[in-house]
Amino acid sequence: MVTSAAPPQTAPVEKPRRPRARRALRRLGRALAAVLLAFAVLLGIGWVLTPSVHDAQQRVSQELATNGATALQGAVPAKLADALIATEDTRFEHHLGVDPIGAARAAWGAVTGTDQGGSTLDQQLAKNLYAGGQQSFGDRIQSVVLALKLDATWSKDELLRMYLDDGYYGHGFYGLTSASEGYFGRQPADLTWAQATLLAGLFQAPSAYDPFVHPELAKHRQAHVLDRLVAVGTLSRPKADQIAGQTWDLLPAA
Repeated sequence: MVTSAAPPQTAPVEKPRRPRARRALRRLGRALAAVLLAFAVLLGIGWVLTPSVHDAQQRVSQELATNGATALQGAVPAKLADALIATEDTRFEHHLGVDPIGAARAAWGAVTGTDQGGSTLDQQLAKNLYAGGQQSFGDRIQSVVLALKLDATWSKDELLRMYLDDGYYGHGFYGLTSASEGYFGRQPADLTWAQATLLAGLFQAPSAYDPFVHPELAKHRQAHVLDRLVAVGTLSRPKADQIAGQTWDLLPAA
């Protein structure tokens, strides 16, 4: 008796997924466009409502005068500029006042409850000059818009100079010139790498890292600055270790 062979089984035909993927991409594109549009609208409103930043230099000068300090003369010291940018705002020379990568990191920090940083030098300067150093949500939003205005109005060199002059360096020293003279008895242009990396580390917490009062904490903070200079390629590891072993040559504390 001959039996007929069973018909061959065929694999189920999968439905093409391309249309579904295209729809997902279109939805994502529309969502991103909506977010960008909302951001542009909010930025435009903020640009109108926030003050002009053409008086930024005048505000810095007034702050220096109030504290009996002197403005920086001559070029911005290269060593201090390199140390400050490496530590506080690596992409300072390239962003437009707000760093998208830093902003994303800050947003993640807000979600996780950890401080991830993210403020640029422009934002910190805007906060100090126009918000009195306040940290409320509204002040932070304003500092973003003002940072964009500062970057659009002033050159990077001018912004860095204002930042250094507006800074408090601990021990009653306001402005880079006063700090350089008060700590070391020398002009900013004559700072050594050891002295420049010490001063660059003071911005985060000038009183806590005051080298006259807390030399060990200041040393620890300086080590972080040196690590950042190595990370960005400004210094080699052996050179940074050599600088770490040098003295600051501080004047006697007043």
